[in-house]
Amino acid sequence: MEDREHSAQDAAQQQGEEVEQAKQELHDLEQGDPPEKLEDWPDGKAKYLTYGGPEGTAGYDEGPTRKLGPSSLEHHSDGSVTIEGEEVDDPSEYKADPIPGAPSAGSDPDE
Repeated sequence: MEDREHSAQDAAQQQGEEVEQAKQELHDLEQGDPPEKLEDWPDGKAKYLTYGGPEGTAGYDEGPTRKLGPSSLEHHSDGSVTIEGEEVDDPSEYKADPIPGAPSAGSDPDE
């Protein structure tokens, strides 16, 4: 019985260390610019952590997520882009290059 408790404690400690490593990996990512390529985003446990920390700790425009663009930015199906309801002059300024391997506009089989 004691061996089971000891191995459960070891497993819990190892899992805790992996979570801490994942948090550090995401923290390091937040200090720089967000990756542009899908393969550059974290994998493993860090993949399941929330960019910018848990919900409610900072607003979208206050934390690391502010690097992703204004929270009021909207892309419309006709190709136009608005920020705070105002149409922008050059929508291409607010469009990133497609992520390789990701679905693209019009690739939905249900459309």
